[in-house]
Amino acid sequence: MEFGMEAGIFLAYACGLLAVCFFGKILLIPLKAIGKILLNSLLGGIFLLIMNAVLGNFGIILPINAITAAVTGLLGVPGIIGIITYFVILSQL
Repeated sequence: MEFGMEAGIFLAYACGLLAVCFFGKILLIPLKAIGKILLNSLLGGIFLLIMNAVLGNFGIILPINAITAAVTGLLGVPGIIGIITYFVILSQL
């Protein structure tokens, strides 16, 4: 084996390693966003549990599912107000 071949193999491994690092960093950014959305949805579900404990005294029960938890987690307080308003109006029909 001559020196040129070994240098070529070394450069191929170096380029491959750089490509893995580059694409890994590109793929890591969306994973952080997905993780943040999932965390907010989990916190939204916990907030819905608390709101059910409080609003249950007034006869208002909010369903806890993936959609209501995601709306609450992504929109925050306006989301929970919208969900409460929706189910209060829906229960009156």
